[in-house]
Amino acid sequence: MLEQYLNRITQGDCLMLFQDIPDNSIDIAFADPPFNLKKKYNSTKDGLTVQEYLDWCERWLNEMVRITKPTGSIFVHNIPKWLTYYTSFLNSSAHFKHWISWDAPTSPMGKTLQPSHYGILFYIKELKQNKFYEIRYPHKRCRKCHYLYKDYGGKKPLLHPFGPLVSDVWTDIHRVKHNKYRDEHPCQLPIHLIERIILMSTDEGDIVFDPFSGTGTTAIAAKRLGRNFIGFELDEEYVCISENKLAQEKSDSKIDDVWISFYLDEIVTLRDTDWIKLSKYYIIPESAEEIDHVPVIFRNGKSDNLLKNKDRRRDYPMFDRNIVKYGEPSDPCTYH
Repeated sequence: MLEQYLNRITQGDCLMLFQDIPDNSIDIAFADPPFNLKKKYNSTKDGLTVQEYLDWCERWLNEMVRITKPTGSIFVHNIPKWLTYYTSFLNSSAHFKHWISWDAPTSPMGKTLQPSHYGILFYIKELKQNKFYEIRYPHKRCRKCHYLYKDYGGKKPLLHPFGPLVSDVWTDIHRVKHNKYRDEHPCQLPIHLIERIILMSTDEGDIVFDPFSGTGTTAIAAKRLGRNFIGFELDEEYVCISENKLAQEKSDSKIDDVWISFYLDEIVTLRDTDWIKLSKYYIIPESAEEIDHVPVIFRNGKSDNLLKNKDRRRDYPMFDRNIVKYGEPSDPCTYH
């Protein structure tokens, strides 16, 4: 039954399609549902009453837990308002691990305590069996002087050359705003956000599931990283956009045999256990203390895989609609 949905986006109501997915068959389930904020989706009514919306959410959340393997994880992206309700649903059937705060790179404009982050709930099916990998992201530095923004004080000898372990507050991934990088969809996530989630919770060949596939961001991230995917999407136009993008994708987001997430040809997420293999591609300061003001440099040789990816993005510009440069503000789903 599962094979008919594997590595494709299936059009239809997720609550109906869920019935064909066996128990304990998915490695991770990720959901980015409509926020019930009257956004203009093609085929979804995004303005239910509070109780109608919550009843609907409880149904698909229970299904996500059901189909996830004992080793697997459940991730749900939404605004904090709705996540507070989601926790009450999920606490009865799964184990809470983290509330990831995805920080919005904007400043308050006209009111105090303006919502400026989205949440990603991270639940696991079984405590003792869960698959999880620690991941790292690049150090944040001053663009002019290259010193680290964070003062590590007496802990400088412990600095990692590439960057720190990721915490539950993510400030380094920007949202998608500018039309030239967007699909015709009101709430589009950056691909490297999903890639980070996939890298820390799956292995090559695992199945990544998304019941609200939209224009295929989760599926693209999965395919780039050598994972299988299953996507459900209600709207026919969004399915077509997804299929066109996926047809131009390759499973080659890696260096040698190491899967990584990159952005503008730089690695932005890697597994901690993979640094030993990847470090040979960097020029690294001799002492850990020097890392405070001397960034590691990617060697000129880079890798065949990164060069291929660069060529592919040049040949297929539609591929990068949802990529923005560091420092650009972006806000696809601002909530008020």
